[in-house]
Amino acid sequence: MSPEDDDFRDPDDEGADTGRLVRLNKYLADHGIASRRKCDELIAKGKVTIDGEIVTELGTKIDPSVQQVDVDGVVLRPERTELKYYLLHKPRGVVCTNERREARMRAIDLVTDPSKGRIYTVGRLDEDSTGLILLTNDGEFSNRIAHPRYGVTKTYSVKVRGRIEGEAIEKVQKGVRLSEGWTAPAFVKVLKRTNEWSLLTCTLNEGKNREVRRMFAAVGYNVLMLRRTHIGTLSDRSLHEGQWRPLLRAEVAELLGQSKASGRAAPLEDKRKDPRTRFFATQAPQGPGPERRGVRTGEKYRRDRRRSLERIAPREDQGRRGRGDRRRKLREIGKELPQGQKGPPKKTGGKWKKWGSS
Repeated sequence: MSPEDDDFRDPDDEGADTGRLVRLNKYLADHGIASRRKCDELIAKGKVTIDGEIVTELGTKIDPSVQQVDVDGVVLRPERTELKYYLLHKPRGVVCTNERREARMRAIDLVTDPSKGRIYTVGRLDEDSTGLILLTNDGEFSNRIAHPRYGVTKTYSVKVRGRIEGEAIEKVQKGVRLSEGWTAPAFVKVLKRTNEWSLLTCTLNEGKNREVRRMFAAVGYNVLMLRRTHIGTLSDRSLHEGQWRPLLRAEVAELLGQSKASGRAAPLEDKRKDPRTRFFATQAPQGPGPERRGVRTGEKYRRDRRRSLERIAPREDQGRRGRGDRRRKLREIGKELPQGQKGPPKKTGGKWKKWGSS
């Protein structure tokens, strides 16, 4: 995870705030001044004052309801910023940055909500990748979703060049060595393999820079296509490339519920329920394999043999003799029927009539 333009912070950042005290850089970022890193630079340069006094110490905490903060002479009002949450299907060629001088299309520019304020992406997708990405102005939410210690998984659809073999898949699942260290274990499922390409899914709970592409490159396979399909259990099939929508409160609560703080990365689990990933579900065998047939005992063999003989044996009620037998059976049935009904009804001339009636 690269924290350059995201408001990525230490997991204990909010826990350190007691009462109404908040960190000065967070207060400035919530008011749309800049990212937390840029706000720290403004503080270090002496451009921020608290109650008229210049503050240059990083990590300073303030009480917005009592103290007055201004940046270059602009006083910041202490009203609470409304939290925003968006889900975007990022197209190819769009970058995840808040740099104002960026000439390429930014992910935040695709969210056209006029009341969005200053938002940033939760984690990153590189320029050549597509798929789902979250945007928000809630630093706590961003940290809970992006940091690997909370175990929120991200699932990718990956297409690699060539026919990938089991040995390479096992290496990716156990973790491969990159320049910054070993990657965490991943969940890999092969969907289709040909001599030219292989299609698979990969689930991670961490987000190093271009991690998926570098993992498969480390085992000898170049990634041709990469698309993020799930964030935790969140997916949206109706969201086309370039489209966005605000998250529902229930979806925000569900994502926070999936994050579990621990000292290490949570074990990977397949929690998806999307119909497109039905291949992950455990299904009963569909073919006539040994698991479906079961053990063929002697009794079952004799029963199947008897049924097959009955199917090929000639029927006794064929021909003139058979018709006579049917009539005799009907007369015997008529004796047991209530008075006035001589047999089962039959259809004559489009109307039902009683058997034997004129």
